[in-house]
Amino acid sequence: MKTPAGPTAPLARSSAPEPGRTAASGTRVAWGPVALFCLLWSSAFAGAKFGLRDCPPLTLLTIRFFLAAVVLLALAAWHGTPSRPSWREVGLLALLGVLNNALYLGLSWTGMLTVSSAFTAVLISTNPLLIGVLAGPVLGERLTARKLGGLLLGLAGVALVLRSRLGGMHEDPHGVWLVTGGLAALVAATLLYKRCPPVSGLWLATGVQALAGALALLPFALLREGGQPIAWTPTLFWSLAYMVLAVSVGGYGLWFHILRRSTATAASALHFLMPPLGLLFGWLALDEHVAAMDLLGILPIAAGIWLTTRGPMNKRVSR
Repeated sequence: MKTPAGPTAPLARSSAPEPGRTAASGTRVAWGPVALFCLLWSSAFAGAKFGLRDCPPLTLLTIRFFLAAVVLLALAAWHGTPSRPSWREVGLLALLGVLNNALYLGLSWTGMLTVSSAFTAVLISTNPLLIGVLAGPVLGERLTARKLGGLLLGLAGVALVLRSRLGGMHEDPHGVWLVTGGLAALVAATLLYKRCPPVSGLWLATGVQALAGALALLPFALLREGGQPIAWTPTLFWSLAYMVLAVSVGGYGLWFHILRRSTATAASALHFLMPPLGLLFGWLALDEHVAAMDLLGILPIAAGIWLTTRGPMNKRVSR
């Protein structure tokens, strides 16, 4: 999640703490905040599914990102931004916002019109596996035997889940491709962030990305969904409030808290909880179907993510 952009920014985004805020030397992982963050991240898709019943996806995302930008930029002003970012920094944050918010969530939320939130959460949760294999050619990181084993395990689990969901006619293939496109955008944003990490503070960087995502989505929302009705129900208001406050703002506040007490590599160890939690929230909140093959498939996915992101739990960080 280190890229401060959207609700689903993964824990394995970057191993470097926010500039100026390193973890204490020898500090253990703050498991409580990490677990709470995992719950927020995993429940985001189910929360979005409620809002999609009353509002088209691109319109809902545009409203969400505009509201989140207002709150996040207000937090940045309240905390006091040391200096204005350069135009190059603004351009980088805008590109990250387009990839991380407009494309990633725009495609995945549109896909959720015809696929379940549980399946979306499972598929998106595999992003550390793709990052693990692409970090070599893009970032020059070595693909170890442990990471390769984790990648193969994760891909085997994805194949099992895909076979279960598509073979059982539980998911629409077109929606699956849209979610896969969202996953590709998320991975691209992650690699861009790790190659060119922004130097702005957390709240400012997140707010600029949210604003960029809203501006990028606005014309498409008007062109594609301008004539579609919006039902301003209590469910829609609660969904928006959860997406903005709990996920876009609260999630990043938690991550900021986590990074001050542990390294991002160590914190990412709980990322393997995302696939089973995604299925759990889809089943509990939306009564989505969960087949036995789904449960079998998430085991190698979870193990693969754990192997790929596993790092020293008490890794010391140089100041």
